[in-house]
Amino acid sequence: MSVRETDALFTDFYELTMAQAFHAEGMNGIAVFELFFRKLPDERNYIIACGIEAALEFLESWHFDAEDIAHLTSLDKFSPDFLQFLKTLRFSGDVHAVPEGTAVFGNEPVLQITAPLIEAQLVETWLLNRIHYASLVASKAARVVDAAAGRPVVDFGARRAHGEDAAMEAARAGYVTGLAGTSNVAAGCRYGIPLYGTMAHSYVQAHANEAAAFTAFTRHFPDTTVLVDTYDTLNGVREVIRLAEKLGPGRSIGAIRIDSGDLASLAHEARALLDDAGLGDIRIVVSGGLDEYSVQKLVRDAPIDAFGVGTGLVVSADRPSIDCAYKLVEYAGTPRLKLSEAKALWPGRKQVFRRGGATFTADTLALPGENIDGTPLLVPVVRGGRRLGVKPSLGDQREHCRQQLAALPASLRCLDRAADQYPVDISSGLQAMRERCMDGVAHAG
Repeated sequence: MSVRETDALFTDFYELTMAQAFHAEGMNGIAVFELFFRKLPDERNYIIACGIEAALEFLESWHFDAEDIAHLTSLDKFSPDFLQFLKTLRFSGDVHAVPEGTAVFGNEPVLQITAPLIEAQLVETWLLNRIHYASLVASKAARVVDAAAGRPVVDFGARRAHGEDAAMEAARAGYVTGLAGTSNVAAGCRYGIPLYGTMAHSYVQAHANEAAAFTAFTRHFPDTTVLVDTYDTLNGVREVIRLAEKLGPGRSIGAIRIDSGDLASLAHEARALLDDAGLGDIRIVVSGGLDEYSVQKLVRDAPIDAFGVGTGLVVSADRPSIDCAYKLVEYAGTPRLKLSEAKALWPGRKQVFRRGGATFTADTLALPGENIDGTPLLVPVVRGGRRLGVKPSLGDQREHCRQQLAALPASLRCLDRAADQYPVDISSGLQAMRERCMDGVAHAG
């Protein structure tokens, strides 16, 4: 999504109070923060990291404009010296990140920020918000695409997403992860995502009957998908058959859509009617309350050619959040530790090394300079506040994600919890660093 001028204010209040305290104390040395998912929930065997490209765009343009400063001044909480400091503040740091669409696992950094402490602290809320949601939806979409077993899946979720921003990000993240397209015209315009959709029940209701509605619509649009369940689904199919016979060769009916009822049973009956009429080329599309579980069952049980998935996708209904964190791991050249119960932190800047060729076999979380077998996942993408190289196209991101999913072990791509979770090893160097940090904390106490 495009970055708005006021996005710098999209931050938790304590980020600003801490920033003023840091400023007053003269604490603005180089800090390293890492953004990661602490652990995989039971409903997921992997996470698709998404939202990275939006984060880089945000960091490049991040600043407090005059209206932002005026609002902060009106709060009567911040010193004139600090507000003056904010006026000229820009992101000047370096960023390492995994490419958009990369499969990641628990405790693996997807984004690493190296920047003056105040800059790195103030961008936390925005980065967590965008990367968490985009990764959540991308991971859900990947499961739906797998469940569809090669049949196209289209995002129908704009009207049920939690706000316009969520609908736009869901359409983009879903397309990166393998959806065929979206019904969201704004997302199609902004990102170049293919658009799908034809008619709603209101179009049929507005006409005298289904026959009149179907006849009128097919005059306007080629390869029409006709919605047949407004009144009686099978009668709607029969009206399609009568219209197809009337139109003859070159007819403009490409598919029927069923949006309610027992989708499997209706699809079987509709397929039989169409085939008996010699209309085997008319496809069957279904929608209405679908997710990966219902799609998988329909693929097994019914002659369905494509799916429209909405609410369950854009709100990730079975898992609406994942434990995502953005933590300080180094300050002023010293690794930093956190020992909070159930939220312990591996200290220091890290790298993820992935092993395996056509199929991934294991990852190692390590210090960047360690001699570890495997391909490093975190790559430099921003230096001195400016983007390195050329921004990958949405098609490039989609292809990278396709390759990532293809290389996952088959057991991880099932919808159930895998019996054996993907191994993420901890290097000896990282373990030794943590022990040294713990000793330092104990002696300091």
